[in-house]
Amino acid sequence: MGRTRRSGGGRTTPRGTRPANFRPRDPSYGAPEPDEPDLLRQVRAELASGEPLGLLASASGLVAVTDPRLQGPGHRSGPAVALGELLDSLIGVERVETTAVLACLAHLVPDEGQRRRAAEAVAARSWPLPGWLARLDEAVAYRAVAMGQVLGDGEDLLVGVRFADGQELSAVVYVDHNLGTVVKDGFAVPDTLDGVVAEMLRIQDSDDDFVWQELDLADARARLTGALDTGALLWPPLESDTWPVSRPLVEWIARLLPDGGTGYSRPEWSDADRAALAGAFFASPEGRALDSADRRQLFESILWFACDYGPGDPLRWSPQAVEILLGDWLPRKVVADPEFLDPAPELLGAFVRYANRERGLRRRWTDETLAAIDAFAPEYRRTVRTPRPQGPMALLAAMGAIDPDGPWPAPGELDPDLARLLAGSGAPSDEDRLERLRHEVGGDAALQALDTTPLPDEDFDWTGVPDDVRPTVEAIAAAADGCCEQLLDVEYRTACRRLLARAAAGDPEVFRRKAGTDTTALGLVWAVGKGNDLFGAGSSGPLVKDLAAHFGVRSGVAPRRAAKLLEAAGVPAAEAERAAYGLALGTPDLLVSGHRRRLIELRDRYQTT
Repeated sequence: MGRTRRSGGGRTTPRGTRPANFRPRDPSYGAPEPDEPDLLRQVRAELASGEPLGLLASASGLVAVTDPRLQGPGHRSGPAVALGELLDSLIGVERVETTAVLACLAHLVPDEGQRRRAAEAVAARSWPLPGWLARLDEAVAYRAVAMGQVLGDGEDLLVGVRFADGQELSAVVYVDHNLGTVVKDGFAVPDTLDGVVAEMLRIQDSDDDFVWQELDLADARARLTGALDTGALLWPPLESDTWPVSRPLVEWIARLLPDGGTGYSRPEWSDADRAALAGAFFASPEGRALDSADRRQLFESILWFACDYGPGDPLRWSPQAVEILLGDWLPRKVVADPEFLDPAPELLGAFVRYANRERGLRRRWTDETLAAIDAFAPEYRRTVRTPRPQGPMALLAAMGAIDPDGPWPAPGELDPDLARLLAGSGAPSDEDRLERLRHEVGGDAALQALDTTPLPDEDFDWTGVPDDVRPTVEAIAAAADGCCEQLLDVEYRTACRRLLARAAAGDPEVFRRKAGTDTTALGLVWAVGKGNDLFGAGSSGPLVKDLAAHFGVRSGVAPRRAAKLLEAAGVPAAEAERAAYGLALGTPDLLVSGHRRRLIELRDRYQTT
């Protein structure tokens, strides 16, 4: 699902605002020790500050990296750190800093059993903690406010929290209705809710038609938890500089609110309701001149989007809704000739004028939305004339599982995990996962024999490479080496050299064909990276676009070129053709030590469950 900009109701509160009850640095925690780890140094400083937010935010970030929801469909590695391992490491070091973090985790982690484990560890220690932290179970969420804007793209939910010692913080959570009523961003500020509201009122534009609403606390919890849960299902996950690292903190604040409220509700539009609206539009001054059988059919698709996606109100249109409809939804969802799809911008513009007149909105909002239609119309018309993934293939392309530029696999060629996802058959079994691991390394014997020894720094092996292709191979190797040295490491360089050497010896004809050196080197590095899960969620490595930028290749990776290299190197043809969305290199000696370590962890987990 595409991401959109938001107008109104966005982040308007400075995160560095200093609270009215700010207290000076507490000297009782002393100065940082010279050689202590960065985490302990950071926690030590946050304890000394006397304020809750810094420590809670750091603990929230620690919990976030253990969140399996950040791992996409078909992803093999799991979270970078398991929550149990994180707790083990903190419990194993008895210091005031680890005790403080455990005291936060006793409230922030999502699993009740793990929260209890952290709380028991804290209770067994005698380190002094600040009052707000020692009595964190007495924190209360005392007030909630919603701020939205007339176009209804989303709203900010604001929740005030008061600690046992009187200090306060406020959560600011943006819920995006265009993307399905999901939390798109969230953070906390060290200020009272009154202070946050006053600041937002001060800086907002009076022409933006903001709507403020005091919320019942139970209703606020229902809204927050519903939008949090739905947002966690999106792939790829919505990300910002504060999200999802703030999600555990926001989820804890939601748990402070009472149960039993009413969350967001979608209007229901029956077939009869939609037919009546279509009739009224085509009978109106705005729609009368556009009435035809094809346009009525196209209008049904526009109503399908307006009623069943976003907030579900067909009379609500904004520049963001226009961007989603023309920039993604119509070209992806509606399979039809360009001639049928062409009138959509004109038809949508007329309907926006009709809808805004019916709603009585100011002319400004109509003009802004019509300007967005004009801006997106040329690209929309180019897109509907271009071959593109649609239906299930479009979903996989949006996930980054296949190349949006093709080639697009037939359903029978899909990676098993992705095929299962599209079929709606649920998560794979542990035996399925083990079979995938066996496939990735070349069989069960190789899987059981895996070790974590780093790949050595070795020279290129020219055995079996014909002299006539040597200059081409040398140029590709040099380009790939440069990329690995700048963006990756020696292990990736060795894996690329090995794969290239096998391809050059296995099928020299591949290197006698005309192809750009940089394009081929990009395909080589990308294939090795893909086979080592370099581009998976949670990876700290470079993105595909970073590799392309290094080589100056604007068109991105050419999957067919990469597939030819893989096939020449002995990777099975079917696997090579699937390189764009789930590649198994089939041998441990092309896998870097970090990836082999993850495979060993997964092997041991699935074999013992």
